[in-house]
Amino acid sequence: MGYGFKIMVSGDYACFTRPEMKTERVSYDVPTPGAMEGLIKSIYWKPAFRIVVDKIIVFNPIRFINIRRNEVKEKVSFSNVKKQMKDGVPRAELYTTDIKTRSQRGSMILKDVLYGVEFHFELTGIRSENDDESEEKHYNIMLRRLKKGQHFRQPVLGCREFAVKKIELVDEFPMDRVSDTLNGDTDLGFMLYHMKFRDSGIPKDNDWETRKFSDEADAVFYRPHMIDGVIDVAKYKEMMKC
Repeated sequence: MGYGFKIMVSGDYACFTRPEMKTERVSYDVPTPGAMEGLIKSIYWKPAFRIVVDKIIVFNPIRFINIRRNEVKEKVSFSNVKKQMKDGVPRAELYTTDIKTRSQRGSMILKDVLYGVEFHFELTGIRSENDDESEEKHYNIMLRRLKKGQHFRQPVLGCREFAVKKIELVDEFPMDRVSDTLNGDTDLGFMLYHMKFRDSGIPKDNDWETRKFSDEADAVFYRPHMIDGVIDVAKYKEMMKC
């Protein structure tokens, strides 16, 4: 964990969806490690390393708001995307004006959120063509991108429409800013940790030329406690359950 980072993340809204709610979206009270991994991957990620979240700190009071959202029920087919790339024909599209492709769902989401995230990365053993996959290299790239506020896609807080407002690299977390409403030991119950892909990021038949990956994944859960606003993810992930 010599190459670790601490960041502050804020946003107007967030939704870390409980998987047991099948019809309407309901957010967990706090972020899942998987959601924070995805946020960090929006800044910088390579198959050569995995993001490991060590600690999540909740600073603001946990407040919910109910909204209704339009959601798209279908996906653009992969075959249409390939055809568009090959022929230049604009087929890879969905029209949300078509009532058949969208549905309106109620959502209970978080508002006015501020989180601290402590994380590090671990090498996976997967190497690129230049074979230069040192920890120091990836640390310096991540550090530079965090300092400059760079990302290759918009970081989000759970759902894509809830964009991160600000990401700040810090040396230490301002623990005096943790809300008094979060004092004490809160049992968060079983929460989704992340989705574990069965291929572990390695293409089928180890074929790196065509790179066909599997979409099969298993939900991994853990049961953390939040103590005075701090979730020690590294401690509780030892008790993960599939």
